[in-house]
Formats: sequence, C-alpha cells, structure tokens
Amino acid sequence: MRDPSEAASEATTTALAGLNDEPATFAVLLTSPEYRDDAMDVLAAVHDTAAPDALIGCVAETVVANARELEGEPSVAVWLASSAERVETFHLEFVRTPSGGLFAGYEFGHANDDFHLLLPDPYSFPADVLLDHLNAHRPGVRIMGGMVSGGGGPGGCRLFRDGDVVDSGAVGVRLPGWRGLTVVSQGCRPIGEPYTVTGSSGTVLTGLGGRPPLDRLRESIAALPDDQRDAAERGPQIGILVDEYVDDPQRGDFLVRAILGADQESGAIQVGDAVEVGTTVRFQVRDAASAEEDLRERLRNVIAETPRRPAGALLFTCNGRGSRMFDVADHDAALIADSLGGIPMAGFFAAGELGPVAGRNALHGFTASLALFVSE
Repeated sequence: MRDPSEAASEATTTALAGLNDEPATFAVLLTSPEYRDDAMDVLAAVHDTAAPDALIGCVAETVVANARELEGEPSVAVWLASSAERVETFHLEFVRTPSGGLFAGYEFGHANDDFHLLLPDPYSFPADVLLDHLNAHRPGVRIMGGMVSGGGGPGGCRLFRDGDVVDSGAVGVRLPGWRGLTVVSQGCRPIGEPYTVTGSSGTVLTGLGGRPPLDRLRESIAALPDDQRDAAERGPQIGILVDEYVDDPQRGDFLVRAILGADQESGAIQVGDAVEVGTTVRFQVRDAASAEEDLRERLRNVIAETPRRPAGALLFTCNGRGSRMFDVADHDAALIADSLGGIPMAGFFAAGELGPVAGRNALHGFTASLALFVSE
C-alpha cells in the first residue's frame, strides 16, 4: 500500500492540473478504508498541495475515480472545483431530546435554489428524517449525496470537513446559485399497469384498484415474458407516484421502494414507505439489465437538456451495484464517462443514496445519484 500522504498529494496534483491555473475553491476528498487510520495525514496533504477554501469528504467502502470503481483497492480520489461563488461547509449532528430530536450545526434557511451535498454517517444521523423535514418546510432546497459506507460500525466513519476529521453526524456543503444538473437512476423498469391505492395503513397496502395488492402483483408478473419472470419474483419493487398531477407518468416520476413482505391470506403487502389512499403506484423490476437501461436513459435525457458539456461530476452509487450487480468492472463509472466524454468525476459506493425525484428529496437504495457541474 502506498504512503497515504504521497497518494493524496499525487491525486491532488492531478486534479489541480485540470483547473488550468484557476484556484481550488472547493474540494471533495474520498479514501478507501485502508487509509482510515491515516485520515488526518491524507487531509493535510490535500491542503498542503491545493489549499482549497472548502472541503468535504469521507472514508468509503469503494472509491470512484473518473471511469474506475476501485473495489478492494487502496485508493484516494480528490476532486477540485473553482467557483466565483463562496461555498459554505457544515457539520450537522442529530441531538436526541425527550420529544424526539433536533438537528444542530447548520440551518437550511438560505435561498430556495441552493444546492447541497450531504455525506451522513448511517450510524448516528437519520438522513431520512432530515429529508422529510426539508421537503415539508424547505421545499426548494435540493440535497444530493450518499450515506457513508466505510465505517464498519458505530464510531468507525471518518468524515472530512475543511481541516477537521469527525466520526459522527453528517458533513455537507452549500453551493449557492448552483446551475448544474442531477441524475437519479433508481435502476428499475415498470411492469403491469398503474393502480390507485384504495386501502392502506401506513406502510401496509390492503387494496390496489379495489383488489388485494398481492393479486395485482401476481397478475403483473404473470404477464411478463418467461425470461423476465424470475427477476420479478426474486425482488419485486413498487413505484410511488410523487406528483399526482403528472399526466403521463414516466420512470423518473416514481419513487421506488422495496416490497418487504406479503400476507398470503389477506393479500396485503408491506412496502418501504408510507403510502396514502388515492396514491398511484406501479410495480417495478430491478436487475442488472434494467439498471443499465435506466442509467443510459437518464443520461440521454440530461444530455438533451443542456447544450453545454458538463465540466465535472460527483457520483454516489449504491454498494449493492458494482460487481455485486453487474458482470463487468467499473459499470456505472465507465458508462457515465462514455456518455459524457470522460469528464473529471469522483464518488463512492454508498450505503444509501440521496437525490431528488420529481422535485422531492429522497433516500434511495440500489440507486446511482449523479451531480453534474456545468461551467458558467
């Protein structure tokens, strides 16, 4: 394994070369678990080499660097940006109280068009609670990022924020007036027909279109070609329509959640989120082919949206993807690099991905969340 400081200095020098003599105003530092005990040395090397105004990052299970997903390899990735806007980093903690809890360390009270990157420790920070709060009280705030995956247990995470290393909470950055693009690929394709929820109790669905949900699911799977049924039976998902005013819902309009269980007698199913009566849902299938198809489609759509080539990207992809899902190495990173022309990209395999779907912030699983930065 290479010396941690040397590896960090080399990665930072390479990233600096891409700025064409512009100052590094914002840095993202990502390292593999092999460098956990050397986190301060790695961080110091980045500051000594580039002196960024602001920095966030973490130790992660697997580091993404450009077109590579460095699974099982000691690695350091440094991503740098130069911006005229001043960025603001923060460290959030969740403080438990007799009535529940509160978030301390930063207030999401700025302009509604602000964009935030957030890297939470899964053992100490309830990201889903924060996102629900922001959706209700700060509906214009956008959050993207990933649950840190390199901790191995409570207290094991290492989060970078400017010149500090912390082991709990969440680190983040506010990017004011951000004009980039987000891609959230949930890796699913719809099956069957959309149904209206006609009976529910929290996360348990008791009626879809007036019939037991399990019957609807079996019908949807039975209608598939023989070669597609196996994947649907192994891990069926359900898509929850986010905006009921959408006339022709497409993949990106549904928030995908797992089907957690079913009652054979009543035909009820339990899903990974609360669903109200009147909501439109549609069953989904997630497998390697669907995940690749969905990511390609999302990238084609975003390329069509902007006439300018993105200057850089940050990727937060699920630790259940990679070689665990696909039969080729570097799948997501290589596909993105091929689609976008090899732009500078860094990221990591996350234990849950943060990204907006149909205008609402959400915590995902088995998803690739991509933030694209477009030059002014």
